[in-house]
Amino acid sequence: MAGLREIRARALAGPSEKATEAQHAKGKLTARERIELLLDAGSFQEVEQLRRHRATGFGLESKKPYTDGVITGWGTVEGRTVFVYAHDFRIFGGSLGEAHATKIHKIMDMAIAAGAPLVSLNDGAGARIQEGVSALAGYGGIFQRNTKASGVIPQISVMLGPCAGGAAYSPALTDFVFMVRETSQMFITGPDVVKAVTGEEITQNGLGGADVHAETSGVCHFAYTDEETCLAEVRYLISLLPQNNRENPPRVECTDPVDRRSDALLDLVPADGKRPYDMAKLIEEIVDDGEYLEVHERWARNIICALARLDGQVAGIIANQPRTLAGVLDIEASEKAARFVQMCDAFNIPLVTLLDVPGFLPGVGQEHGGIIRHGAKLLYAYCNATVPRISLILRKAYGGAYIVMDSQSIGADLTFAWPTNEIAVMGAEGAANVIFRRQIAEAEDPEAMRDRMVKEYKSELMHPYYAAERGLVDDVIDPAETREVLIRSLAMLQSKHADLPSRKHGNPPQ
Repeated sequence: MAGLREIRARALAGPSEKATEAQHAKGKLTARERIELLLDAGSFQEVEQLRRHRATGFGLESKKPYTDGVITGWGTVEGRTVFVYAHDFRIFGGSLGEAHATKIHKIMDMAIAAGAPLVSLNDGAGARIQEGVSALAGYGGIFQRNTKASGVIPQISVMLGPCAGGAAYSPALTDFVFMVRETSQMFITGPDVVKAVTGEEITQNGLGGADVHAETSGVCHFAYTDEETCLAEVRYLISLLPQNNRENPPRVECTDPVDRRSDALLDLVPADGKRPYDMAKLIEEIVDDGEYLEVHERWARNIICALARLDGQVAGIIANQPRTLAGVLDIEASEKAARFVQMCDAFNIPLVTLLDVPGFLPGVGQEHGGIIRHGAKLLYAYCNATVPRISLILRKAYGGAYIVMDSQSIGADLTFAWPTNEIAVMGAEGAANVIFRRQIAEAEDPEAMRDRMVKEYKSELMHPYYAAERGLVDDVIDPAETREVLIRSLAMLQSKHADLPSRKHGNPPQ
């Protein structure tokens, strides 16, 4: 026992105090410190702590530290089981070798078999060059398991250091990616390679830092300034997700009244469709205690994707943001919302869609960039979703964007509208210019004729009850009662069951 205690102490301490100090000097925690922050106190059970590599050559035979640079095991977050692996940068720079990869493969298999979330704490220098192709094969095993686990258990990647080359594909295959500013970077080829091939000079953070991936590429879902905040938010996200695709998200007791009126909504959303407002404030008004977790907050800001609770039940909220680009759908917004809808559907999270959309963004860049196929991704995701789906039209709902944003015609279970709704093929001004083009051109006063035709079109086809009269809207509701209507509707739909056609898988637009 004395010998065992000595070996365990060496494994827990890591390679040296100097290596630990170097890690802290970079503003980074050690792998074990990170696990302690992520999991409930005292709950971590390590797996293969005494594993060592068996490679030889290039000096490896004289360096065989315990854990081989990755700590694997399971613990709990708010009492629920979570599996985790964490690269230990102090050992071989957290690089992946054969033994290192085998440990990760094992913990991933355990997570899939147990039906529990998997969190990877990434801080590694890529493949261990000294082990050659064996290291690359190890990545292949990780990618295969990421794909196997996709839509089965929640997978969360937390970037706490470098992640370069092929290693970056594993986070890209998971459900959520967290990053920490200044200390974490992701890229396929680093700055030196970029400079050698293209002549471009750029820093590591400029190429693949947290802000770049949170705002420009969309690779990162959440970015924070320090590891402590980042890991606290990972815990919060886990609390909103089910253990696996066979369970529902955890429900909590709610003290926020179901029938709480939101009279502030009457003034928050202007009746004038040309005036912007902040959709985030509307979401705060209707969800429990004003709390929600926005996914991809800084990317494609013209649409909001968020997880929140309504009467203690988790729901996914997709909402146009009129404050940015008037809330139009474009390529990035379509991709962002489509992936979020798919994630919610995979993990039995009901969908609430808040519409105020003037259409798709016009322009040569959008058309040449493939807005047709990218917009179709969102359409496909909604049509394929079998979870409860409720849509609420606040103001504008024009053209194809209205159809794509979970209209009743593509399978929404319930569709509600506020009295300010305008559902139409296009705005009244554009419609009048097309339909009454000749009359306007031939009139003595074209502007006066145009104004008259716009009013006529609105009164005939765009009044708030036109869609309701034709069964395309289930009810026109008092905005102040939005919270109650949504909660009671979700409660009714809780036992919804829908089957998809028998098939190996669909072929979604790419």
